[in-house]
Amino acid sequence: MKNWNIKIIVILAVLLTTGALAQRPAQERIKTLKVAFITERLGLTPQEAQQFWPVYNAHDASLQKLRRKERQRFGSQLPYLNDLSENEASKLLSEFSAIQTEKHALEQKFIADLENVLPAKKIVLLLKAEEDFKKRLLQRVGQRRRQ
Repeated sequence: MKNWNIKIIVILAVLLTTGALAQRPAQERIKTLKVAFITERLGLTPQEAQQFWPVYNAHDASLQKLRRKERQRFGSQLPYLNDLSENEASKLLSEFSAIQTEKHALEQKFIADLENVLPAKKIVLLLKAEEDFKKRLLQRVGQRRRQ
């Protein structure tokens, strides 16, 4: 019975995370693996999963939007970094700092929102699970590049 609950949670989470817009297959596969990984690591009950994934997905969408903004702003400057004036560099640094502050505020809001949904221990487990997933993903990418 418990295995069925986990499978149902994973399927629900996958449906909630895929969204209306189609993504590239690799991104979709990574997202699916991440959902399964987090669900397993946190041991979410069906009720917790039902409340958790909308909060998580909203946070993830906001974070992706902020990262996209960061890449657009600073990625375009990479080829020209050596040619920046002191004034331009100072302005760029201020913008970078503002985005970092935004990220921090977003993380604080996310944790506060999660405190209404999950016990503190599961929130800590989530933070660890996300880091572990990133490490595994980077290891697999590294292994594929070496082959």
